[in-house]
Amino acid sequence: MQDRWQLATKVIHAGRERNESGALVTPLCQSATFVFDSAEQGAARFSGSEQGYIYTRLGNPTTAELERKIAALEGSDAAAATASGMAAVSAALLANLSHGDHLVASHAVYGCTFALMTSQLAKFGIEVTLVNFIDEAAIEAAIKPNTKVLFCETPVNPHLNVFNLDVIAQIAKEHNLVSIVDNTFMTPLLQQPIKHGIDIVIHSATKYLNGHGDVIAGIVCASFAQMEVIKFEVLKDVGAVISPHDAWLILRGLKTLDVRLERHCNNAEKVASYLEHHPKVSNVYYPGLESHAGYKLLGSQMRRAGGVIAFELDASLEQSIKFINQVSLFSIAVSLGDAESLIQHPASMTHSPYTEEERIAAGITDNLLRISVGLESVEDIIQALEGGLANLG
Repeated sequence: MQDRWQLATKVIHAGRERNESGALVTPLCQSATFVFDSAEQGAARFSGSEQGYIYTRLGNPTTAELERKIAALEGSDAAAATASGMAAVSAALLANLSHGDHLVASHAVYGCTFALMTSQLAKFGIEVTLVNFIDEAAIEAAIKPNTKVLFCETPVNPHLNVFNLDVIAQIAKEHNLVSIVDNTFMTPLLQQPIKHGIDIVIHSATKYLNGHGDVIAGIVCASFAQMEVIKFEVLKDVGAVISPHDAWLILRGLKTLDVRLERHCNNAEKVASYLEHHPKVSNVYYPGLESHAGYKLLGSQMRRAGGVIAFELDASLEQSIKFINQVSLFSIAVSLGDAESLIQHPASMTHSPYTEEERIAAGITDNLLRISVGLESVEDIIQALEGGLANLG
């Protein structure tokens, strides 16, 4: 029956198993370890001949429900919950890259993902080439005999470029590569990369999946074969697993994901339209606008355009910083997907690991701002932006 449910139903009911107490709300299993009936049972569980819990780093009932739910939403065989979004990125990459391998990634990604690829992976002899994933020929040209992985975000953090998942998946399959997509900005309710042929999907569950700004967590979705390595080799040994309490909080947040996303998207569409027509805004990057190149993929790849908008002011760096400091209602913070509207300056904040040359190549200008449109009244959000723009000078 679950396979026939709509996503709005799955986000509430998928992955749930009746617990012994009959509690409607998933119980929080806040235990580090689990008791065996006998030494023989303990040995059987460690060998894999008997299913059951051993130690929360290896699995936990609360965490398992979250993993089943996200796998059902993304359409993957399985999922692994991690201690952060970066733990999810790291686990997916480390499971598929070794010394001497080569990674091709989008030249614009989250700043810490960029730092992981260009600084940390290099320490282990893994080569990285960054290209614009809009250009199919550029991806093809970057592939080498030792290339193992294609990695991108779509929409891209921070300037919301959209990449064609069907094209990326086709290139990966033609060259026998593993394709990995960060789906944080969309969530599985707005985009399901696996249905387009992508191998691994990751999330910063800190963002929309939780939705309340009180959890740091990540998710990796993949096939059973991939998950054997990701979960039972990489995460087991590295130890970057989620706490049961954080998993419980995300399960609670997921129940309202569908209704929250509807409000986020509705608000963002109106805010983007307002900004696009403002004389002090030079460019607006939002896939929900017909002027955006990614608009053509709405309906076929993305159900809606999400709640994040990037825009460039017709202003200097100093004026842009003044705008951030003066705009009311918005909190200056680098996350997204919370109830509150947030604003940040990518060049000096989330994407500060980039050099100036790398930022320019990735299209991250000094006057580029990113907002996460919250759940407040859209009239109040626009009024706050109008006040800030009026004071821009």
